Amino acid sequence: MSSAATNLSTAVRIELAVQIEVYHCRKDVYRPKYIMDHGTSLETSPLLESQNSSRTPQTISPESTYDAMLKRKLSTCGESTDATALLEQSVLADEDLVASVVDIDPELERAICRKLDWRLLPALSIMYLFNSLDKSNLGNAKTDGIDIDLGFTANQYNLLLSVFYIPYVLFALPLTLLGKRYGVTRILPALMFGFGLMSVISSACQNWAGLMVVRWFLGMFESAFFPLVIYYLTTFYRRGELARRLAVFYAASNVASAFSGLLAFGVFQIRNSILAGWRWLFIIEGTCTVFAAIGAAFFLPRDVSSARFLTKQERALAFIRIQSDSSAVVNERLNIREALKVFRHPISWGWLILEVCLGVPLQSVTLFLPQIVERLGYSTIRTNLYTVAPNVTGAIALLILAFASDRYRLRSAFIAIGFALPVIGFIAYLSITDVTAHLHEAYFACFLMTAGTATPSVLLSTWFSNNIPSEGQRAALTGVGVPLANLMGIVSSNIFREQDKPQYVLGLVVTACFGAVGAIVSVLMGTWMRFDNNQREKRQNTWIFAQVATMALGAGPAHPGFRWFL
Repeated sequence: MSSAATNLSTAVRIELAVQIEVYHCRKDVYRPKYIMDHGTSLETSPLLESQNSSRTPQTISPESTYDAMLKRKLSTCGESTDATALLEQSVLADEDLVASVVDIDPELERAICRKLDWRLLPALSIMYLFNSLDKSNLGNAKTDGIDIDLGFTANQYNLLLSVFYIPYVLFALPLTLLGKRYGVTRILPALMFGFGLMSVISSACQNWAGLMVVRWFLGMFESAFFPLVIYYLTTFYRRGELARRLAVFYAASNVASAFSGLLAFGVFQIRNSILAGWRWLFIIEGTCTVFAAIGAAFFLPRDVSSARFLTKQERALAFIRIQSDSSAVVNERLNIREALKVFRHPISWGWLILEVCLGVPLQSVTLFLPQIVERLGYSTIRTNLYTVAPNVTGAIALLILAFASDRYRLRSAFIAIGFALPVIGFIAYLSITDVTAHLHEAYFACFLMTAGTATPSVLLSTWFSNNIPSEGQRAALTGVGVPLANLMGIVSSNIFREQDKPQYVLGLVVTACFGAVGAIVSVLMGTWMRFDNNQREKRQNTWIFAQVATMALGAGPAHPGFRWFL
């Protein structure tokens, strides 16, 4: 191969990808192969040789390459199609091409990721912060006497918490698929507007029945929020880039819990007002959510190919790079029947079991941390204030574990650590019978409770997204798994009973058991995946460290090139 061919620029490589023939229109069409073995060989079809014989790589600029991708018309199996469509068909069809020919400059790729990060992560984190505030502010309201003002009796407060999760599960999958069908950037802000409005309406409730109705609709609007955000991010980032981005986004939940305590601390000091402090809390948080939803509708890009904050060259490369090691086959049409096939594989049920196990510790901490801290003997105002530090610690622990997971390209082990930390915290808190004599130890246990509760949620969502590139199947599994984890809030809200306060022995024991099972299952699944990968490596006499093209993943374990992302 000539030195000119060896030094092909990224733009020229894209040009080669654009011009390849599509083989799957009919079986007898010639399918060219491009092999670049560490820059030592390049084999091309006569079609490419004839099309590129009159020019040299140095004369093709990235700008002209992108224009060619958008404007050039090529004949594909008797039909005229634009180059972008040809790119989608041909690149997605040939995993060898994707893995070898499309070699993006690392510096340019990092620049693209930085732009995506600064555009997506702050906006989504703010949206999720408001989502978490509107979901969990009932716990803060209880410390200000909402149960007394509205005349709750027996376990009516627990029923308020439980009713939220029924529509949360029922509407999650259809709304998630609706977001896939009509676009996340349309459905997500609409859902956010809805649950912000419900929070405002909560401030006007005069009895328990009215608040029950509002909580039903709040659960419906919040149901698909987190699944849609997970799906949305998988269309922008590669598999090894996803966990830390989701962690930054999800850390907003911990920050929201901390901010909720601070906000409640400030709002509850409002005196001489015609409205109770908890009503002001609902009004302030709900109004901010509504305005944030309106801004998000205009701010979020639909996908990488239409992101105006990227240059034309960057948009082209951003599209191509996520076809080589991605959690998504971008712009895939929704086929509900194909999407539901994800539940045929036994490993999917393993992931769903983990969703159940993570749901109880996560919801227990989210809903009842103020009540757990209240046992330490603080006043209402100081109780909300003392929930801030544990929640901030939880956000920091989440970021550390998620960044380490991406660094080592490993999910299962860090998920197990995330399960184990809260288990230790719950057991330590249970072992303290006299918290006044061991105040610091009891408060430290609260830090352990929050240190790992969010980590399994983020890494588990990343884990199955890494192994399921089909957008429809990933949306289906996320639309069931995430609500299933939140459904466990019904368990949490009924094991922390009023008659068990202030120790809440039943709640702490059950929560610790779910966490322990989750840690064991995640280790077993990771071990089995490693064993299966090793068997595949031995049969093929290769060692590729799970560096698998997206379309090889698309066929699932039946594809000989498939490797589990551990």
